[in-house]
Amino acid sequence: MHIDRYERAWLTAVGIALGAFAAAMAAGFILFGIRLPSPVARINPNTFAGTPYANPGIKSLGGGRYEVFMTAKMWSFDAGRDSGPVGVPPRVKIPRGSEVTFYVTSLDVDHGFYIEGHAINLEVIPGQVARATVTFMQAGEFNIICNQYCGVGHQVMYGSVVVQ
Repeated sequence: MHIDRYERAWLTAVGIALGAFAAAMAAGFILFGIRLPSPVARINPNTFAGTPYANPGIKSLGGGRYEVFMTAKMWSFDAGRDSGPVGVPPRVKIPRGSEVTFYVTSLDVDHGFYIEGHAINLEVIPGQVARATVTFMQAGEFNIICNQYCGVGHQVMYGSVVVQ
C-alpha cells in the first residue's frame, strides 16, 4: 500500500504529538502526584440536618489552620453567621499565613467554586463534598466566584476571602 509523503508526514506529526501528550500525563501522574479530585464524602442534600453544612461556618483548628464549611445554593454561598448576614455575599475573614481547608457542597444544582489568585477551582455537585486546601500568604480580599452557570441569578453568586 502506498502512502503519500504528505500524508506520512501528518501521520508522523500526529503520532509524535499523541506520544508527547501521553508522556506529559504519565509524568504528571508518576513524578508530580497529580490526581483527579474525588469527593471527600457524600451527603443527601434533602436531609443534611446532621452534617456540618446545616450550620456552615469557619472553624479554627489552632496553629494557623482553619476549616470553612460552605453550602452553595441558587444563587449564593452560605458560610455561616461569622461570614456576614444571610442574603449578603459571605466574607470569610482569616489572618495572613493561615492554611484553610474549604469543604463545599451544593443543595440544588452544579456550581463552581473558584478563589481568584489561588489554586482552588472546584466543581460543586449536589450530594458530594468537595475539598481544597490553600495557604493565604498575601493580605487582601480575594473573590469567591461560581464559575459554572447555575441559573438566571448566576451572576450574583459570589463571596470573598479577606486575609488580614
